[in-house]
Amino acid sequence: MAHKAGFVNIIGNPNVGKSTLMNAFVGEKLCIVTAKAQTTRHRIMGIVNGEDWQIVFSDTPGILKPAYRLQQTMMDAVDSAIGDADIVLYVTDTVEKSDKNAEYVEKLKSIACPVIVVVNKIDISDQARVQELLASWQRQLPEALVIPASAKEQFNIDAIVAAVRERLPEAPAWFDKDTFTDKNLRFFASEILREKIFLNYSEEIPYSCQVEVESFKEGEERYDISAVIYVMRESQKGIVIGKKGAALKKVGTQARLDMEDFFQKKVFLELFVKVDPDWRESRRELRKFGYEE
Repeated sequence: MAHKAGFVNIIGNPNVGKSTLMNAFVGEKLCIVTAKAQTTRHRIMGIVNGEDWQIVFSDTPGILKPAYRLQQTMMDAVDSAIGDADIVLYVTDTVEKSDKNAEYVEKLKSIACPVIVVVNKIDISDQARVQELLASWQRQLPEALVIPASAKEQFNIDAIVAAVRERLPEAPAWFDKDTFTDKNLRFFASEILREKIFLNYSEEIPYSCQVEVESFKEGEERYDISAVIYVMRESQKGIVIGKKGAALKKVGTQARLDMEDFFQKKVFLELFVKVDPDWRESRRELRKFGYEE
């Protein structure tokens, strides 16, 4: 039997469950998940292997209308994902309006590769509403396969993977079969810390923060990690640190515990907060943080 392999790119609007689906497919928490929009900023690959197949899933930022350069680079990643996919997994849910960012649905009508529409979060809807949505999406994208799912409840995850496998092109494996992502340990350390920022701060703070891991030393017994949280204004620095450093200590403790669980090793985490007012607009800074080539 010929080997099958391909790139399956996950796109959709913010908060529909793309990252939760990606984690369910891979069986690891590769993508941070919060209730806030724009949590995902990078395109992240998760690789699932079988004896005669390999699926390279790719999580992407939620679709939005860019307001600054960082958001534009995020949308460039989405456009790239549509253009280089072997299969597109378009994720919607039972809550959002079907015409939100409709131009991307229009793009799906003209691409050559197979499209699978996943209607997520059926666990918070009723059967009549779900059937109505499935029929509506089938009318909009008659060539697509439309599948109901609940990433949170792990419902239909195997069915989606099976549908993807059926549509994979014949190809050798793109990555070694023991590889499950294209990202390194530094990246996951920074993402875990960024998730805690999203969970612990409100309003504009999470969107004004960027994390850089300056040092990552791998010892036999523990990892020593030094990271900088960049903010855009001095007032934000005070909020992130908190009274007598309490807010930053809380974030650091939560991040360290998650890192230890993810890396399966003890972690010493050192945090600093610095002000960089232009990081979201500066091409040089965005390149340093891995958003631009």
